Amino acid sequence: MTALVNSDNLKDTLTHVLFQAARRFLVSNPRWKFSYRLLWVLALIFAGKPLFAATTPAADNAVRAIVSGIVSYTRWPNLSEAPRLCIFSSSRFTQALSDGASTPLPYQPVVVKNDQEALSARCNALYFGSESPSQQIALTGKLQPHPVLTIAEQNPECAAGSAFCLIFRSATVKFSVNLDVLTRSGVRVNPEVLMLARTKEHE
Repeated sequence: MTALVNSDNLKDTLTHVLFQAARRFLVSNPRWKFSYRLLWVLALIFAGKPLFAATTPAADNAVRAIVSGIVSYTRWPNLSEAPRLCIFSSSRFTQALSDGASTPLPYQPVVVKNDQEALSARCNALYFGSESPSQQIALTGKLQPHPVLTIAEQNPECAAGSAFCLIFRSATVKFSVNLDVLTRSGVRVNPEVLMLARTKEHE
């Protein structure tokens, strides 16, 4: 279930070289120090999101493989069909997780915009995007005692909120598991999947 992301860094490298060249020029002249700070602020504003937040085909494939693997090795009581995975539109990988045209998915993807849509969709699993751990807990509580698998895209600490959390580091996509949340979820996950995760135990 642990996948590697092999992305083309050429564009990022060229951008980094040009930025560093401009930085050296501006910093070397005291009169330009303010301009350098302004340039940095403007770069952050126009970027909108951290550079590592940008998706690539390799990242799409890696996230899709991990999520598909987790769902495939999860069992719901009294569920005979493919589970319904509700994907929040705040995710950076909505398209990759919901497009079943190229490769069949082990779940039924449903893109939702908010809690109300997720509740109406009768989700068997939730894939959170930018929703905070507290928001994840609140929605999961509304679904209880309905068994639900939870996966978070932007909760790397995995201290609360979801049972599984994706971890993006350098060119690698991995995942961790919160055993407390998983135990209360009402679903059963193959132990082999848990062995591959970086376990988070919280008493």
